[in-house]
Formats: sequence, structure tokens, C-alpha cells
Amino acid sequence: MIRLDRLVNVLGGYGVRLCGRPEMRAAQLRSVAMPDPTDERVQGDVLMAIGAPSVTEAVRWAVSARATVVLARAGAEAAREASSAGESEGVAVMLVDPAVSWSQLAGVVYGLVLEGSETEAGRGPTDLFALADSLADVVGGAVTIEDRLSRVLAYSRSQQAGDPARLETILVRQVPGRLRELFQSRGVFDRLAASDEPVFVEQDPAHGLTGRMAVAVRAGREVLGSVWVTCGSPLTGARLGALSDGARTVALHLLRSRASADLERQVESDLAIRLLEGSADAATVLSQLGVAGETLRVIAVRAHTEEERHAALLLAFERATTGFGWSRPGRSTLLGNTLYTILPGEDADAARAWVSALESALPAQVRLLAGIGAPARASELPASRQEADECLALREAGPPHAAPPAYDESWDDILLRRLRAAARTGRTPARGPVGALRRHDTSHGTHYMATLRAWLEAQGDPAVAAERLGVHPNTVRNRLRKITQITPLDLDDARQRLAMIITLAALEDDRPL
Repeated sequence: MIRLDRLVNVLGGYGVRLCGRPEMRAAQLRSVAMPDPTDERVQGDVLMAIGAPSVTEAVRWAVSARATVVLARAGAEAAREASSAGESEGVAVMLVDPAVSWSQLAGVVYGLVLEGSETEAGRGPTDLFALADSLADVVGGAVTIEDRLSRVLAYSRSQQAGDPARLETILVRQVPGRLRELFQSRGVFDRLAASDEPVFVEQDPAHGLTGRMAVAVRAGREVLGSVWVTCGSPLTGARLGALSDGARTVALHLLRSRASADLERQVESDLAIRLLEGSADAATVLSQLGVAGETLRVIAVRAHTEEERHAALLLAFERATTGFGWSRPGRSTLLGNTLYTILPGEDADAARAWVSALESALPAQVRLLAGIGAPARASELPASRQEADECLALREAGPPHAAPPAYDESWDDILLRRLRAAARTGRTPARGPVGALRRHDTSHGTHYMATLRAWLEAQGDPAVAAERLGVHPNTVRNRLRKITQITPLDLDDARQRLAMIITLAALEDDRPL
């Protein structure tokens, strides 16, 4: 069982698009059917209308099959017919590009619907909850299944032998930090990483812990997660064997879920890259991604820890793409050492809130930095990506705890960074008047550069400039007169004043204009 939203996201990479009825993206799909001339009783949530002479006829077949969604082969010109027919009959219509073979689609659709189950927490089979219930009945304790970062994937309904620590873990969907520290100090995680044998954790009333039996969930040498059972004493005999067998069954479920999730991530990533690099039909690609709204922003993110610079970024990408497509506002991809997310909405604070939510989902030791591009239409996303990159560079050079900058709010700082970058490559005129003033100040101990800067900042007001410099206004006037004698500057020329402002901004890294 999967949701229609996921089917739309994955098949979008195969040239299949949903026509209208966006409200149906949350519909559950449990079965697949194909037309059979010898059997009029064909039924299924997904109907692959192979051989339908028209989209309208395909929709009629879907109504007869009691299908939620029908896949019909037709070109883009049939989109209006598909939307109209679907609306009138209450069926979601997905148009299949004529160049795509039915056999290729059938494998993907059957694989997703019949094998790709999901959980409330994101990706992962729903029968993990059933497995947790079954295991709890056998071992006689409350069961929790967690991933390798101690996030809750599933749990048993039974509260038999439950305790406050388990209840808190389920409520926040991950093991609280204080419990992780307790397990870490007792060496529980090290023992789980080193051995397949279940580990007993003694009770700790101060932490609301009545006792635990834990076992690692593995695929070969890789730890995928863990299974935890509340118990007052170590499990033995058949109950201990059931826990070990349960961990192996969980591993199979998680591997299947990972394969399905990786396919969806790849499709999402490929479509997002097309938008960020420029697509001739950006609106269509955006529709395939299932992103609503005409105004978008690109967010550029980098993440690292002190010890490792790459694993944290991959973890950030995993968290950014975890969960149902319809429940996530943005769509993400990895390019080089940067995570890019296309987020609908014009408000920069909403983008910052998304960054904050991503950061809170990562381990505390991960340092996450982000930059936000200006609002853009679908065709303007490459420009928004460049703006996000520049804002990210601005954030990396800024104070440690500053908020992510947005281009439309920080364009002036970014312009100055561009000028300074040009200056560092030797593209500012070293033989110009400003360069001459710098050399004069160095040789004679004068303060003409500072005076010129203060006067320009004060928009030509000697009194304001004098106040900034801590001198008398006449001193400023005398220095300005000397400046015109030393250099050919014409302080009354507006173009020269603008050129001086630009040059000073490019040369000074430590003071804004």
C-alpha cells in the first residue's frame, strides 16, 4: 500500500503526469489491475488502461473497475480531456507519454503498490507496526523499533511493561537526548554496534526506565537500527530467540523500504536538478515534482561535523527527503557538496523555518549553514540557485549563529562581496586616485582614505564626517582640499564619487559603507 502522491512522484520520472484532482494525492492504493476482455469483474485501485482508444474511455474503464487512479496513454494535448473526464467521474487520471512502454511502467507500478509500504514516520512498511505487535505478544514486553539515529519507526500498541521513558520516546518520535546519553555512558550503543547478541539495560528509575532488552538490526556489517523491549530482567529461552528472529525480520523490511525510498529520492533529485540547471519546460517539471505555488525559493545548505565533512550532508539530504511527498513542502537534490531545496512561498521567514526544522532533526554535533535565493518563478530557479549559493557563502563568512541570509534582504552585502572578490583578483585599478591616497597614507602617516570614506558615507556633509572621525569640520575640509591636490579627484563630479564609493567598498573588507 502506498499513497497516490508517491506514485505520482516516482512515475513523473518516466514521463507520466497527474491531470487535475490534486486533493486525491493522499488516497491509499493497495492493488493494481489491467483490462481483461474475458473478465468484466476486474477491480483495483490502480488501473493500467492498456488498449484504451481514448482517455475518456479509459476513465469509463476505471469507473467499472472501481479504481482510484487510471493510467492512460496519450500526448500532452489530451491533458484537458483527462482533467475534465476525471473530475466528472471522480477518478484521478495520469497521462502516460506514448514513448513509454507499458511493460516498463507495469514493473514500476506493481513494485511500488504491492511492495512499497509506508509508515506515519515517513518511509518504511506499515507492517512494521504489526511486527512490533506480534513480537510484543511473544516476548511479553512493549516493543519499539528505531533507526540507527534512535528515531522511532514503529512501536507496539500494547503498553504491557511500558514505562515513562518509552512513552516520551514515542511522543517525540525519537529517543530523548538524556536517555541517549545514559545508554552511551553504559556502552549500550557500542555493544549493539559490535555484536548481534541482545543487550540488557538495567533499570534507572531517575530516567523513568524499568529496564530494556535491545538487539541490533543488521544488513551484513551495517547497522540499520535496533529493536527495544521493556523488561525487568534479561530475556531467556524462546523469548530471547524470538527477539533475535524479530530483528532479522525487521532488517528485511528496512532493506525493502530503503530500496523503494532510494528510487523515489532519485526521481525527485533528477527532476530538481533539471529545474535548477534550467529546463525548457520548467512548469511541467515542477508539476511532476508535485510542488504547488507560482512563487518559489531555492535554499542552499551545507552541513558538517568537526570530524567528518560529507556524512552530515548525506544525513541532511536523507532528512530533507524523508516522509510522504505531499507532507513535505519542498523538493531536494544533492549537487557537489551542497543540498538544494526548492521551496514554495515568498516569505523568507518560512524558508528560515524550514532550515531550522531540518537542523533540529539532525544530531546536535552537526553544523548546518544555509543561504536563501530570492523569490522566483519556475523558469527563474537557476538564478535563484546562484543567489542561494552567494547567500550561503555570505553566511559561511558571517558570525557563527546568524540567521540564514536571503538574497532579497542581503543583496547589498552580496554586491560588496562580488566587488571584493574582483579586487582580490587584481581587477581594481591600482594606479587610480584611491590607490594613490592609500600609498600617501602609508608613506606619510596621513588619514586621507579614512576622511574620504567618512565624507562619502556622510553624503558630502563635513560636520557629520567630522563627528564620525572625531575631528573638527574644518579639519575635514582641509583634508579634502589636500586630497584634490594630491590626486586628480573631482569631488563635485557625481560619477567620480560613485566610482570612489565602489572602489572603497571593494578594497575594505572590515567596514561596510
